[in-house]
Amino acid sequence: MSSKIKISNGKVITPTEILEQASVLVSDGKIIGIEKGNPEFPDAIEIDAKGQYISPGFIDIHVHGGGGSDFMDGTPEAFLTVAETHARFGTTGMFPTTLTAEPEDLEATLNSFEKAKEQNKKGASLLGIHLEGPYFAMSQKGAQDPRFIRNPDEKEYKELIANFDCIKRWSAAPELPGAMEFGKYLTENNILAAIAHTDAIYEEAEEAFHNGYTLATHFYSAMLGVTRRNTYRYAGVVEAGYLIDDMDVEIIADGSHLPAPLLKLIYKIKGPKRTALITDSMRAAAMPEGKSLLGGYKNGVEVIVEEGVAKMPDKSSFAGSVSTFDRLVRTMLNMAEVPMLETIEMASLTPARIMKVDTQKGSLEVGKDADILIFDEGINIKMTMVEGRVVYGL
Repeated sequence: MSSKIKISNGKVITPTEILEQASVLVSDGKIIGIEKGNPEFPDAIEIDAKGQYISPGFIDIHVHGGGGSDFMDGTPEAFLTVAETHARFGTTGMFPTTLTAEPEDLEATLNSFEKAKEQNKKGASLLGIHLEGPYFAMSQKGAQDPRFIRNPDEKEYKELIANFDCIKRWSAAPELPGAMEFGKYLTENNILAAIAHTDAIYEEAEEAFHNGYTLATHFYSAMLGVTRRNTYRYAGVVEAGYLIDDMDVEIIADGSHLPAPLLKLIYKIKGPKRTALITDSMRAAAMPEGKSLLGGYKNGVEVIVEEGVAKMPDKSSFAGSVSTFDRLVRTMLNMAEVPMLETIEMASLTPARIMKVDTQKGSLEVGKDADILIFDEGINIKMTMVEGRVVYGL
């Protein structure tokens, strides 16, 4: 099979404009040209986009599972199932995300990552691990298992970082004892520190930002906004996310976790360059509604999926998302009324920049990986290409 591919007759979404009736040229898994019209490209396989959108692939920097599997199952097979499931809905790159767990379960998941990465030929690229927890505020645990929540443990995190270079991001509550030193250590080791499941007030969040915590994990979820302590009001992490210009935020844009007014407010204040869309999806994504499990089979928490979202059995809180990425894009276009160009930026280039993979991924530009989608006006995915390989559609 030729390593040259021409995707033509589409509306090509570039970082700055949408080109009508344009083509993307691919060779050896890389984009080598973006041209208007239908240029000659001898010996290339031709893919007709049929007037639909030709888009960069979506990059999910916070995802737990899908297709009936969870990364905390701790097997390469689970990783492959999730990667292949989400590729059907436009995800071309992902950062598999853990939950609070026993150390041995965490290590099983980390060990499975490298094995799965070698075997992964049919799914979204596995770009690195995101550790969500276990260093959280118990009062903001959400659906995280309280048995495993603890303060930062220097010996534990230094050993994990030394042993697993696949760790690219770690979410934690910055107000905990030792959390500032933890943030500094992550930053020194080129690991993104993110604020999550936290009771921090503004001043603590600001200090955390200066110690490496530059991203707010699932913005609004499991964090304080304005709060009252005794007589006085205090701003929280939500206000810090808005007021600190260089703080990035990620949002679960499934239409359930955040209503339309908040989606519009985030877009208005933070803009597309500081806002990343995430699924935060668990194993029930792309599965029928009903009972499911959040986390691995060994220590997972039973949840109920209804109305397009996962909930704790008592329905006291959400328990992760069951979104696929196409749903996020539709939500931002229709509920938040964000233009297509900026919505796709939040789905691709912004998450790529946050995770420092934007020199290879995140946009349709010459020299970047051929991570390319074709979708229609309803964001129904017709083709997913990962590094020049068609893994879904056609």
